[in-house]
Amino acid sequence: MDHDLYRIVRDDPRYPVEAYEFMCEAVTYTQQMLGREPQEEDDPDTDYHVGGEELVRGACELAVHEFGMMAAVVFRQWNVRRTDDLGEIVFNLIRAEKLSQSDRDDPADFRDLFDLDKALADGFELSAGKAPGKGE
Repeated sequence: MDHDLYRIVRDDPRYPVEAYEFMCEAVTYTQQMLGREPQEEDDPDTDYHVGGEELVRGACELAVHEFGMMAAVVFRQWNVRRTDDLGEIVFNLIRAEKLSQSDRDDPADFRDLFDLDKALADGFELSAGKAPGKGE
């Protein structure tokens, strides 16, 4: 149990602890996806920075991977409806020193990037075809 996350939720109750835990995972996932995961033997000056849009896209990909067709429902349960909400979560994590910030990071990097519901539904197609054996 991460008490820092509960303090964040106490200070800003818009999003549940699970949303903060997920975004911490999304940072690592996105770094891995982009080949920017910190290695022990790396030069300390190596840049592992993930930009706002990269992080939001990585979070969407991770959500679809973890929650499948329910990804949009999970985000709505967490009160995450827009890319701006993911930015709010990230900057709350930065203020709590759970994530680090570079000079390039700005809340505007997350502002109205794309339709989250659509991004979470991409790749899933529902059809109302005939049931096998009926009317054939």
